[in-house]
Amino acid sequence: MEESSAWKIREAVLETVCGVTSTLPSHAEAEIAFAGKSNVGKSSLINALLIRKSYARTSSKPGKTQTINYYRINSGETREDFAPDVYLVDLPGYGYAEVSEAAKAAWGRMIERYLRTSRALKCVCLLVDIRHAPSANDRQMYDWIVESGRMPVIIATKKDKIKKSQLDRNLKEIRNGLRAERDVKIIPFSAETREGRSEVWEVIAACASGGRE
Repeated sequence: MEESSAWKIREAVLETVCGVTSTLPSHAEAEIAFAGKSNVGKSSLINALLIRKSYARTSSKPGKTQTINYYRINSGETREDFAPDVYLVDLPGYGYAEVSEAAKAAWGRMIERYLRTSRALKCVCLLVDIRHAPSANDRQMYDWIVESGRMPVIIATKKDKIKKSQLDRNLKEIRNGLRAERDVKIIPFSAETREGRSEVWEVIAACASGGRE
């Protein structure tokens, strides 16, 4: 199995689950959040990062993640390879058509509240399906992240679903569709093959070490 040279996981715990009316926890450790539309593969990404098959629940039915889920990651097997603990924060999926407008609005307010108030948040990874141009909801989420004062990291999921010849064109379409600056990182990722896993962990490690805002 592939292991990140920057991160060796000792333990992963789903520590806190927050609903619409919950008080968000306050952490001293860095938080790295994952945002994206329903069924874009956030849970599959987290499982691939942790090398777990079903740690974060996945579903063929969009809209399953309706809470903010905080996964505390303990790392380092020895003093030499110890890295700071970090929280991976799974935000509710957006854009699910079969949810009431009131529920959509409530989830949107919950996400926005988190982005604006979390003092431990160091980076937001925006997941976009590499097969499709970004949606209006993707662009809105990207703008929210930027307006909160952070530079997003774009993770282009489901890379295994396209041909190699399509990669550059699709990544360009994502960048242009989000109106992302040239210095915004885009990581092609596949939960099936774990391609891109090391690159995502490098971002997480840099954030946890104070290297990114």
